[in-house]
Amino acid sequence: MDARQVLTEFFAGGDRAFIPNLSVDCSILGFHDGELKVLLLRWRGTDRWSLPGGFVRQDEPLDRAAARVLSERTGLERIYLQQFHAFGGVDRREDALAPVFESLGIHVPADHWMVRRVVSVGYLALVDFAQATPTPDVFSEECRWWDLHDHPPLLFDHDDIVTRAFDTVRHELQSAPVAASLLPERFTMPELHRLYETVLGRTLDRRNFQKWIRERGFVERLDERKTGRSHRAPYLYRFAEAQ
Repeated sequence: MDARQVLTEFFAGGDRAFIPNLSVDCSILGFHDGELKVLLLRWRGTDRWSLPGGFVRQDEPLDRAAARVLSERTGLERIYLQQFHAFGGVDRREDALAPVFESLGIHVPADHWMVRRVVSVGYLALVDFAQATPTPDVFSEECRWWDLHDHPPLLFDHDDIVTRAFDTVRHELQSAPVAASLLPERFTMPELHRLYETVLGRTLDRRNFQKWIRERGFVERLDERKTGRSHRAPYLYRFAEAQ
């Protein structure tokens, strides 16, 4: 079934399968080797980008809808995912997409539920982007990682959603689960230090940082050093199970 046929059927009867005017938008942030990125979709036949998201199925809990979007766009399962804000401004409309649908030969009436006001529940996902497989949906032609601070302007209010998601990450970086979702199971202190500097956007004194991390009881040192290094190779750490 081609994209046009899928979209035609969706517009004709999507309100029976999905809850009209309620969606989830996922800010999927990825960290790897000192880089912080966001996953974006390019809409069919355009150069316009947006966050991954979608409408909520009639028989689907909100959290499950977000997890479905995350899995379909990245191929990842059981990762850090949290609801962080609802976006419900009276001017939140999907009518910016009408030209996209028209280009596919699909006429969308101005009063169709699909292009009217939509309330979106924002979800934040944190992943190692090297482990993800970006996959476009039926509405899009491209799905790719962009630098969090250097990406094209986004449709709707998605720039605001990304900003709020990143602010949430920076605030919650003081809790171990957030940092744990962006690092491998075992890591070095320099790797953890680099993560904090990347997210916070500033240089952190190495000794003070290590002292702060240890005092909070976030991590525990293992009796192993990182392989492939000299005898001065750094020790490996893991996040404390109590966290």
